[in-house]
Amino acid sequence: MSVPGRPADPRPRSGSRDPHGLERYYVLTGGRSGPGGAAASLDVATLVVSRTAPAPGMQYEHEEILRRCRAPLSVAELGAHLQLPFNIVAVLLSDLLDAGRIEVRDPIPAHRAGRGPDLALLQEVLDGLEGI
Repeated sequence: MSVPGRPADPRPRSGSRDPHGLERYYVLTGGRSGPGGAAASLDVATLVVSRTAPAPGMQYEHEEILRRCRAPLSVAELGAHLQLPFNIVAVLLSDLLDAGRIEVRDPIPAHRAGRGPDLALLQEVLDGLEGI
């Protein structure tokens, strides 16, 4: 019940379900708040690629990640598609990485790492933007 002059309580009442709330995240991650192991170094630009197809009985979100990552997709893009925050996606990716179902890649190819940006390409982009 609302009291005049005081905003309504935004928390759901007991017994109601908020499909986008903290309870859902807790269930999705089994209570974990962040990834462990090899997935601890994930960032939003890390590319994810499926190594296997979804298996019967898998958690829906795991299946969806495997389907969407047939071609490389960044962690940020996955989060947007799944409508989940980064840390939740990272925990789900950790599960799949530990099971050998995905591989993760640095967005900058190893042969270019440390060389810096391609200045010619950046100049072309700038020239194109100035022409708009």
